[in-house]
Amino acid sequence: MSSKFNLSFVRNLTLTEKAALVTGKNYWYTADNKKREIPSIMMTDGPSGLRKQAEGADALGLNGSVEAVCFPTAALTACSFDKSMLFKLGQNLGQAAKAENISILLGPGVNIKRSPLAGRNFEYFSEDPYLAGELGSSYVQGVQSQKVGVSVKHFAANNRENQRFTASSNIDERTLREIYLKAFEKIVKTAQPATLMCSYNELNGVLNSQNHRLLTQILRNEWGFQGAVMSDWGAVADHVAALKAGLDLEMPGNGKDSIHQIVTAVQNGQLEESVLDTAVLRVLHLVEKYVNSQTVHSNSYDKAEQHDFARQAAEDSLVLLKNEHQILPLQKNDHVALIGALAKTPRYQGGGSSHVNSYRVVTPLDAAQQSDYDVDYAQGYSLNTNKTDKELVNAAIKLAQENDKVIFFAGVPEQDESEGFDKETLDLPDNQVALIEQLAQVNPNLIVVLQNGSVVTMPWRDSALAILETYLAGEAVGEATWNILTGATNPSGKLAETFPIRLEDNPTYGTFNASKTQENYHEGIFVGYRYYDLKKKAVNYPFGYGLSYTTFTYSNLVIQNTSDQVSVEFDIKNTGQVAGQEIAQLYVRNLVSAVEMPIQELQGISKVYLQPGESKTVQLKLTRSNFAWYNTQNSAWQTDQGEYEIRVGKSSRQIELRQRIQLEIGTKPSKMVNLNTYLKDIIYRSDLKNALSKAGLKSSINQILQSDSNAELLENMPLRALVMLGASMQQVETFLKLVQNKNS
Repeated sequence: MSSKFNLSFVRNLTLTEKAALVTGKNYWYTADNKKREIPSIMMTDGPSGLRKQAEGADALGLNGSVEAVCFPTAALTACSFDKSMLFKLGQNLGQAAKAENISILLGPGVNIKRSPLAGRNFEYFSEDPYLAGELGSSYVQGVQSQKVGVSVKHFAANNRENQRFTASSNIDERTLREIYLKAFEKIVKTAQPATLMCSYNELNGVLNSQNHRLLTQILRNEWGFQGAVMSDWGAVADHVAALKAGLDLEMPGNGKDSIHQIVTAVQNGQLEESVLDTAVLRVLHLVEKYVNSQTVHSNSYDKAEQHDFARQAAEDSLVLLKNEHQILPLQKNDHVALIGALAKTPRYQGGGSSHVNSYRVVTPLDAAQQSDYDVDYAQGYSLNTNKTDKELVNAAIKLAQENDKVIFFAGVPEQDESEGFDKETLDLPDNQVALIEQLAQVNPNLIVVLQNGSVVTMPWRDSALAILETYLAGEAVGEATWNILTGATNPSGKLAETFPIRLEDNPTYGTFNASKTQENYHEGIFVGYRYYDLKKKAVNYPFGYGLSYTTFTYSNLVIQNTSDQVSVEFDIKNTGQVAGQEIAQLYVRNLVSAVEMPIQELQGISKVYLQPGESKTVQLKLTRSNFAWYNTQNSAWQTDQGEYEIRVGKSSRQIELRQRIQLEIGTKPSKMVNLNTYLKDIIYRSDLKNALSKAGLKSSINQILQSDSNAELLENMPLRALVMLGASMQQVETFLKLVQNKNS
């Protein structure tokens, strides 16, 4: 289908008209031009629910937004490991956006959870780029299936909130490619998002809104991105420099000031008009593709149906961390005490730009009281302070003594965890921790339900028989939580991030937020489980961990290593008494490449539903990219032929099946020889024996081979050191020429 918005159309616009089109009209709209029949499109926040601003729009969520269903945040949905569920979530969001005449939904956020203190972790999927890329791609495809565009954010390396407008994320190239760009690359190449949103921060000293290498060389030239690049709100410091770098749309725009700046830059030769034309054309194509029909009536979608999906999504994701003595699920004859302010006023969504004016919030207390279980409630603590309220504590203890089981709702208050600032601790508030210990003393049947945006420490873990992680579970938090606690739904979520024992155990400890201007990524590629598993650190709960009310066994690993892919098959059997879902995780261990490597990396996931006694075969396909690492010397991804181990398990710490293979679909690791090549890498190679002999180096080599006591010492010298054993430099250079001619 041809577009009326072509380069010829753009060139016929006046300079002022062009400048207006690359500048947001206001907080939420692109610029229109009635004379040229260019419509305006609206965008809104909403990775977990629409935040369409009504009258008096603002960027910070201070004014009211339209009523919408609040879905679970990405921190929780990632724990589903369920690509089909993320696609359906996208569909629901797209339907709501279309009904509200919204063309672009600002999400998903796919940045990596580098530090558990990062204030926006609730809005991001995982510490693992493979999982973030897979789930993010499905989300994008779901939204865009409804003819609504997305803005994948925040591009790139936006891993802290403090000084987010100015701090520089300083990252080596391999780490940048393998960890912080990988999810974005996956989404761009597989889901073709309408837009990407550049982040506030600098990357290696260059502001991302004017980072030509990031926005043009990598995003467009390498990955083939065809959409538009927009700024995060207020991220543009120099609009002219941003346009030169590859930014297409400044949001929310600075009105006449922005237009004047661009016009002046073109007129005085600071900005080539062709660069402006390219940005204008991209914005026009975006508008044309995603402009909504004005015949759609607001709110013409089924919010009740979407609320039910929000419940299902939460149930598919909640993570049962502990369940000693099978204290869960609750039994019908249990007398249950619900304790904690969060049972009545739950924390179910993130703060800041993602805050939703929820359609219908069902609290855990609501759900419990509406069930046929015998439940009582006590507040226990205040959310507005860390201090203990003796009257509230005494009432809670009395209630705990009078009931069979205690469900304590604990979590991080919103004022301690939100967009715009980073956390200072991973601990729960002091009054909650103290009450957990007191309750356990009077009633050992203690169940803790967590509501939090990201990792918390658990010095109280041994005091609870069961722990249920709900993160920020959306407006159906009560129904989903109660259905898991009662066994109406069998838990199946698994952690998409590691829960360390202490903050000090995290690889970024001591360096995260240490400088207001420079955030140095000293840990490199060893983020999350890549670090904890390498260092063999004890953790509270590892990446990929989660319990069920049933049990599963793995067997019959079969690997077919063909010329273009590696096919992995294995069986999973439900060996318990109830139906349930199991998340199988496939990790790859690289045993061949001569560079630093994690112990293993996630490269495949599958969620399987099984009836009691039922068994299914899981099939996963691995391609060359699943074995690749980024070679900075060649500025390219490299897959080495040789030995790898395929691992299949229930978490990164619970591997059930493993098998080593000789990978054939890569390239042979480089065996180039130079003056610095160590002798042990030369003298045992049969393909170099003739060259050594012809160059007259055989006698020098024999000295090494025949040495009884010093062989290892001599082998651990470079080729150039052979002159110490009687060889001449001319002989060494002759050898190198013979090898070079052989390989040319």
